[in-house]
Amino acid sequence: MRSMALIPQSFIDELMSRIDIVDVIDARVPLKKAGHEYKACCPFHNEKTPSFTVSQNKQFYHCFGCGAHGTAIGFLMEYEHLAFPEAIEELARGAGMNVPYEGGRPTPQDRQASRESEDLYTLMQEADDYYRKQLRDHPQRQAAVDYLKGRGLSGRIAAEFGIGYAPPGWDNLLKTLGTAAERQKQLVTTGMVIEKDDGKRYDRFRHRIMFPIRDRRGRTIAFGGRVLSDDDNPKYLNSPETPLFHKGRELYGLYEARQALRDIPRLMVVEGYMDVVSLAQFDIRYAVATLGTATTADHLQQLFKVTSEVVFCFDGDRAGRDAAWRALENALPVMREGRQIRFLFLPDGEDPDSLVRKESKAEFEQRVRQATPLSDFLFNSLSRQNDTASIDGRANLVAQARPLLARLPPGVYRQMMISQLAQLARIEESRIETALNQTKSPGNRGSEPAPAAPPRRAARGGAQSRQTFSPVRRALTRLLHNPGLAAEAGDPRRFSQLEMPGIDLLIALLETLHHHPNLTTSALLERWRDSEDIRHLEKLATWQPEIDDPASLKQEFTAAIEALDRHRLESRYDMLMAKSNHGNLTPEEKVEIRQLSSQLFH
Repeated sequence: MRSMALIPQSFIDELMSRIDIVDVIDARVPLKKAGHEYKACCPFHNEKTPSFTVSQNKQFYHCFGCGAHGTAIGFLMEYEHLAFPEAIEELARGAGMNVPYEGGRPTPQDRQASRESEDLYTLMQEADDYYRKQLRDHPQRQAAVDYLKGRGLSGRIAAEFGIGYAPPGWDNLLKTLGTAAERQKQLVTTGMVIEKDDGKRYDRFRHRIMFPIRDRRGRTIAFGGRVLSDDDNPKYLNSPETPLFHKGRELYGLYEARQALRDIPRLMVVEGYMDVVSLAQFDIRYAVATLGTATTADHLQQLFKVTSEVVFCFDGDRAGRDAAWRALENALPVMREGRQIRFLFLPDGEDPDSLVRKESKAEFEQRVRQATPLSDFLFNSLSRQNDTASIDGRANLVAQARPLLARLPPGVYRQMMISQLAQLARIEESRIETALNQTKSPGNRGSEPAPAAPPRRAARGGAQSRQTFSPVRRALTRLLHNPGLAAEAGDPRRFSQLEMPGIDLLIALLETLHHHPNLTTSALLERWRDSEDIRHLEKLATWQPEIDDPASLKQEFTAAIEALDRHRLESRYDMLMAKSNHGNLTPEEKVEIRQLSSQLFH
């Protein structure tokens, strides 16, 4: 369960009881009533038919299209890109509540850390303003202006992306912003100024076009600079890793794309800042760029929160195809049905900027729509390396594809990829399945919560249960649908000796609800926000009964509890029977085994 250092859990519980997730979401995404729930087109991916549902009863949202789900707190964190405390503050303001702190106020260390972080953001914004001013006013700005005009950029696009100019000289920014020793230290911390071993400091960016890199909230966290002279190196220079900037998680242009487009049909990953900005000049607003690193799993998770289709744009030469293959390998663990990844290979000597100028927006976007799907790129690349007309070649094809397909998470997409490989290799799918199950894949390990195990055996005296899910899972889904059912469970500690997947989690939820019987589903989930179990719980919370009838729900829950009680009695009976085989039962245990036999078999 979550452990908050500053905001008391009791306050979070109270806040969740006062707010209505329908009001929170409807203020940002208009909802329509649909039966007992509310619906809208999902704000986290592009769709035409509404699949985003909000349950007033559970205080929980779920999208059947992209799988996004969570509480009101989680919605604000995703939709408005807020940190957890900021989401709490936002909801509390709307509810007319003041957020308290443990002990009455933050510690001096907390206040100092918060001030230091805000100071860094403020300083980066000042640097952003400074560079933009230099592009307007500096005596040597003309070289930068001419370069941007030569690339066909309008003043509107340059302003929208915050493009600026770092003038020549070793200490322009240092002198302007480093007006005190503490400020100079902050400039070093943010990577804007370099400190040598002898303590001397100088500006990192000099005589360069400056591109501010913004986080998902639009705050400037880093910069990229492009040279104005072909004699200078490197051509592109990025800020280093800092407390604000982690290049493996940030994407240039993502904030601007979300500002420009309400619905984002796709996002296209290109090589550099100028590609992003130049495409925007042609009203292609869905381009983003990584920042001196290959596309990571974190990048892809961010991209798929915004859209369901990602297109990688690479040069068509050998280096471009090698880079595309690396991107494919990194993408496999996040691929599933509902997501698309395509690869666009440019003609020799072209980049996105030159190609869109040579052709047109319509022709370029036609190329994007016709880009090669990940599945085709994977199988075509492997087929070219092997003679699929021969048994040896097809066997080698399977051997090469096996570790790649093993990285895919379970689901329809993985199964379709297996089917395609089976067709190419001309063997049964079951043989490929067997081979994949023998492949240890770090990329796939732990990607999905393990399904609940079925009961170890059928109940004595009757046919085997037709239920697919274990009684633990059945109890959890009903409990998350209606936490008030906990009152029907009795003392959950009696189940502590059971060895069943999920039993400890069920016991913990029941004990929490016994102590806090008024918790809603969302408040309950918030108590597990930092737990390893939260992903599994949120997935179970998306369950909906076929008929939402309180009496039926109660009956199903009590049946699951009764099944657990039977498991408990069976386990105790089995243990006593094993002990009796050695003649070691005490008089009390002999009485107990007779009672258990009567309960179980009569």
